[in-house]
Amino acid sequence: MFLTQKPVFSNLVKVTHMQYIPQILFIIISGVSIYLFAKKVGEIRRNILLGRDEDLTDNSKERWKNMVLLALGQKKMFKRPVPAILHLFVYLGFVIINIEILEIILDGILGQHRLFVPLLGQKLYSVLIGCFEILAALVLIGCVIFLIRRNIVKIPRLIQGELKGWPKNDANIILITEVILMGLFLAMNTADLVLQSRGVEHYTLTEQFWISGNLTSIFSGLSNEALIAIERGGWWLHIIGVLAFMNYLPYSKHFHILLAFPNAYYMRLKNQGEAENMEDIQKEVLYMMEPEKAPTDAAPAEAPRFGAKDVTDLSWKNLMDAYACTECGRCTANCPANQTGKALSPRKIMMDTRDRLEEVGANINKNKEFVDDGKTLVHDYISVEELRACTTCQACVEACPVSIDPLNIIYQLRRYLIMEESNSPEEWNMMFGNVETSMSPWKFSPDDRDKWVQEMAEA
Repeated sequence: MFLTQKPVFSNLVKVTHMQYIPQILFIIISGVSIYLFAKKVGEIRRNILLGRDEDLTDNSKERWKNMVLLALGQKKMFKRPVPAILHLFVYLGFVIINIEILEIILDGILGQHRLFVPLLGQKLYSVLIGCFEILAALVLIGCVIFLIRRNIVKIPRLIQGELKGWPKNDANIILITEVILMGLFLAMNTADLVLQSRGVEHYTLTEQFWISGNLTSIFSGLSNEALIAIERGGWWLHIIGVLAFMNYLPYSKHFHILLAFPNAYYMRLKNQGEAENMEDIQKEVLYMMEPEKAPTDAAPAEAPRFGAKDVTDLSWKNLMDAYACTECGRCTANCPANQTGKALSPRKIMMDTRDRLEEVGANINKNKEFVDDGKTLVHDYISVEELRACTTCQACVEACPVSIDPLNIIYQLRRYLIMEESNSPEEWNMMFGNVETSMSPWKFSPDDRDKWVQEMAEA
């Protein structure tokens, strides 16, 4: 009798072990994905902190308001309602739908199926999934329209030179991935509903879902085995796709999905057009105009770096801006210099800054510290011609939907060119010389200027 029962017991043990294989595989895949994502995010954080300090912690109430309105509410996007609404569908839809990932993760770890049905009840659960399905359909439609705008209609700001190659492919990869993920989500639910109606074991009974409930006739002629393959395949591909998407984000412009929030919070609150003066230069001008205020016993200070030559001379906020750039091109489309055929593209300024920062980060990863590679942001990535074309009109800053400030980077790079390299047009040099000798842009003495002011007052 025992001899006949031993194989039965052995088979039961094997079956029990087999039941845990999907759970173990799921936990391993999820753990590795989260580790790789956290590692890359840590590298990006380190890269951002390579920038110099900048205090942007004042007025927290205003900053929270900006984050809610600009990052979550996408307030500035609605200057163009049609693309704004489509983007809102894609952005909020994709974020909200992935709340369901919580259930998928718990199902995968615990070996359950639709774990939240008993907790929420069939009706409420089906309403939630129905809402998710509507959002999924809107995301799918929005992504298809965006693909058409980029590749068939070819909106001018989406086909400019700096987007050739990888940037264009990056945008298309993300849009196609979202279309596939939403399609898998709907297919998985449709197969699930058919299996529920047939009373197949393991498929928890729910009420009809709002979209997939109308698609069940497509799968009604398939066998249970085929439906299970579609449902399980969709489940696995969906979660693997989401985990892959998560790890792709830090290498893509779509990392702005995460950085838009801190970037909006830490945006500069000062009035647009208000330049940030260098304290050392202000003192030098003051002492030139009022020599009696110059200290006589002060030790000579170490000469500061004027402006920015490379990414490490920029502030951490400048570097966060570079990673938060959506490459939407609204800054460039509104730039008067670009519109008149000049070399300047504010979007390219941000893309070049990010590319250079990534190169510096890779250098540090390889050598444990930065080893001079003979390159700099100025000249090697951003040309003098681009920087000189800027009129400092603030149009790019005003147009950016996520509060990026390309002009601040341009200011600092141009300041370096002029003050460190003496690299400026001849007309500017004449003005600088007049300021240095006559303390004004015009070539006449301060006494004559005072006399002119007095004559104008008496006239």
